[in-house]
Amino acid sequence: MALLTPSRRPAAVSKKPAPPTLPQRRRGTGARKQLTAWLFLVPALLVFGLFAWWPIVRSLLISFQKTNLVEPAVWVGLDNFRTLFDDPLLGTAVQNTLFFVGLGLLIGFPAPLILAAIMSTVRRGAGVYRFLVYLPVVIPPVVAILLWKWFYDPGSGLFNNVLGKIGLGPYSWLESSDSAMLSLVLEATWAGMGGAVLIYLAAMVGIPGELYEASEVDGAGIWRRIWHVMLPQLRSVIGLLLLVQLINTVQVFTEPYVFTGGGPENSTLTVLLLIFRYAFQDGEYGLAAALSFLMVLTLALLSAVYLRATRSWSTS
Repeated sequence: MALLTPSRRPAAVSKKPAPPTLPQRRRGTGARKQLTAWLFLVPALLVFGLFAWWPIVRSLLISFQKTNLVEPAVWVGLDNFRTLFDDPLLGTAVQNTLFFVGLGLLIGFPAPLILAAIMSTVRRGAGVYRFLVYLPVVIPPVVAILLWKWFYDPGSGLFNNVLGKIGLGPYSWLESSDSAMLSLVLEATWAGMGGAVLIYLAAMVGIPGELYEASEVDGAGIWRRIWHVMLPQLRSVIGLLLLVQLINTVQVFTEPYVFTGGGPENSTLTVLLLIFRYAFQDGEYGLAAALSFLMVLTLALLSAVYLRATRSWSTS
C-alpha cells in the first residue's frame, strides 16, 4: 500500500516592488529639477512683480481716482480721461511727439545704417572708428545734452562760430519754435545711434560673401549690391531696430526737459513731459496716470503691429 505523504506547499515568495523603469526615473528627475528651478525663480518673480507689475496695476487704479498720494483717494471713474481729452495741451503734446518721431525716423533711422555700411568697408583703424561711434552712448544723457546746449548757444556756441566763418548765422537753435524740435532730434540721433551702428555691423558680418561676389559678376554696382543683397539680408534687424526706435522716440523726455523745458511756446512739449507736468507740477496724479495708461496702450499697439509684420515677412 502506497504511503500517502502530505502535499508540500511552495514557500511563500515575498513580492518586491518592481524597480522604476527608465522613463519613470527620467520623469522623477525632471520634476525635481523643475521644482528646484521654480524655487530659485520665486524670489526673482516676487521682486519683479513688486517693482514692475504692481506699479503698473497701481497706476491703472490711480487713473480712475483723484488723489495727491497723501490724502485718501476719491474714485472718479472716467472723469480723468474726460478732463484729459478736454485739455488743449494734450493735442499739442501728441502733435509734437509725432513730429519728433517723424524727424527721428527721417534723420535718425537711416543714419546708423549708412554709417555702418561705410564702416564695413574700412579695414585700417576699424576699432577706433567703432569706439568713436559708440562713445556718445556711454556719456550720461544729461551731460551730453548740456554739451550740445553749449553747441547751440546763439552767442558763443560752437555751431554758430563755425557757420559764422562761412558767412552763415547766427541761428537761434533752441530759442525759435521753428528749429527747436530739429535741434533736439539732431542731438538725440548723435547720442543714440552708436548701438544701432554696432548691431548693423555685426549683422553685415553674417552676410555670405558669395552673394556679393555673385552680384558683382552679374555686373551689379555698389548701389545695386546694397539694395538687392545687403538690405534683404538685414530685413529682420532693420525691422527690430525700427520698433525700438519708435518706442524710444514716443517716450522722449530727457531732451525736451533739459534743453527747453517744453518751450518755446510749448513747441517741444511731448507726451511724457506733459505727464511729468501733471504729476509733479500740478499734483494731478490721476491725470498723469490716465495719460500714462494711454501711452502704454499705444506702445502695445506698436508692438502688435511689429509682430504681425514680422510674421508676414517670415512667411513671405
